[in-house]
Amino acid sequence: MGIRNQIGQALDDAVRALGVEGAVTSPTYTIGHRYKGRVDVSHLDLFRFRGVSAAEWGDLEPYFDDAVVFVEWPEAGEGVLPKPRAEVRLEHGDEEGQRLVTIRDDADPGLRHGD
Repeated sequence: MGIRNQIGQALDDAVRALGVEGAVTSPTYTIGHRYKGRVDVSHLDLFRFRGVSAAEWGDLEPYFDDAVVFVEWPEAGEGVLPKPRAEVRLEHGDEEGQRLVTIRDDADPGLRHGD
């Protein structure tokens, strides 16, 4: 799942929704985290990448094995990473504390949910 989010839109809740307990932290400096929950969950952050080489893909590939994978800044891996089944865009809404979620690809492209 590719995630295009505005800075400040954490994915902690999405990771926890899959049964992950305990600390969930941003992988900005470590590139990736793998969590055990109801299903295995990988969270990658490609913010510091300009692209993904074949050697870098070799380091990232294990995160995709038998897991739900959240990739922040997926555009850095275009053409190298597996095609996402869904793309999710997280945005701040106009009202205080409002977040908007847009889901594209295999999901209904018009589906939009504000919480």
